[in-house]
Amino acid sequence: MVVHQHRRRPGRAEAAFAVGLALTVAALSGCGGDAVAGDDARPAGDPAAAVRGAADALVKTGSARARTAMEMATGGTRVTIRGEGGVDFKNRMGQLLVMLPDDAQGKAEHRPITELLVPGALYMKNRGAGVPDDKWVRVDTTALADGNLVTGGATDPMAAAELLRGAQEVSYVGETEVAGTKVRHYRGTTDIARAAAAASPAVKGALEAAAKGFSKGAVPFDAYLDAEGRLRKVRHRFTYVNNGVIDVSSTTLLYGFGTPVTVVLPAEGDIYAGKIAD
Repeated sequence: MVVHQHRRRPGRAEAAFAVGLALTVAALSGCGGDAVAGDDARPAGDPAAAVRGAADALVKTGSARARTAMEMATGGTRVTIRGEGGVDFKNRMGQLLVMLPDDAQGKAEHRPITELLVPGALYMKNRGAGVPDDKWVRVDTTALADGNLVTGGATDPMAAAELLRGAQEVSYVGETEVAGTKVRHYRGTTDIARAAAAASPAVKGALEAAAKGFSKGAVPFDAYLDAEGRLRKVRHRFTYVNNGVIDVSSTTLLYGFGTPVTVVLPAEGDIYAGKIAD
């Protein structure tokens, strides 16, 4: 099943969402594939329960490095936005450096965007036209129609894991490897509203917004868990409507568990309060 976004909310949140889409759609003018290690014995237990528990396993781990890849396709054109950084799952904070695609001549058209991820908010620097170079933009993720599942060009790794709390119709595919680590591959769909109901307080508001902003709540996924139940890789597939149908494949790769992650929020005076150009 696919997810169709059918409305956006008015005001500053809508403007920020429109700006996010403008960057990615303008760029339209994951991570590596899986290496199957063999059809090993099916693991004991309920596959859906294993996937739903992935977010809790990450909190117990504490932190991790992350790579993201968001591939968008519309009108026969495909582009990939990549990110890299770290996430503190215990304190619910993260930082990503998001790289927008090169232009048609292969030149870097946009500077990388620094994104700070905290409960209920997304901070962005080098946001683009209309924002001074030394200023940050703050977006309320609970007021975004997609809950920042696609707006920032990278699905928040915390939200990507919490979204699996609504997993259903899950099947075990088999054992494979992700970045040299043996993992169990699961496939199914997750329901955004169910995930929001079971989510931690840090991401509940954003997922509740996404559940209201998408006309259908079922999101297909592929999830890869290691022997400790930790999420090593997840790919969600969204489809939404915004001046045409846009298919999005969002992939998050987690590694380097336990690596310290420090997130320093900008001072109030460094946050831009003016109009953001479309």
